[in-house]
Amino acid sequence: MTLGILLALHLLGAVLWVGGMAFALLVLRPSLSVLEPPQRLALHAQVFRRFFLIVWHAMPVLLATGYAMLFGVLGGFAGVGPAVHVMHLLGLIMAVIFLVIFFGPWRAMRAAMAAQNRDAAARAVDRIRLLIQINLALGAVTVVVAAWV
Repeated sequence: MTLGILLALHLLGAVLWVGGMAFALLVLRPSLSVLEPPQRLALHAQVFRRFFLIVWHAMPVLLATGYAMLFGVLGGFAGVGPAVHVMHLLGLIMAVIFLVIFFGPWRAMRAAMAAQNRDAAARAVDRIRLLIQINLALGAVTVVVAAWV
């Protein structure tokens, strides 16, 4: 693949992931106040299910295209500047945080929803929100760092 195609796929994955987190936290979450708590939880469950499916596709595309550009075009870690090292580290941290969300509070939320335990589901949503806030901050920093590459 050419550098242009790899970069386009890489950027598309980043836009979907980081943009999705920004939308969820800055637009969707504040808008949920018009719903009753049970409806909010049901909507969260649907939104997270769909968004996490997107991330499951975007994250590997980001990592694969990043490594393809790094090793196939740019000559490996020795051939790039500090910004690429920072982006690499932040991307890996974000991937780990996503895995923690998916296999931790998201799994707990689904179980709580199935058991109709709204309190436990709400606590899981709060944990998910906090971790997404951290990932959004890391993603925003990564985007800023990318401007210096």
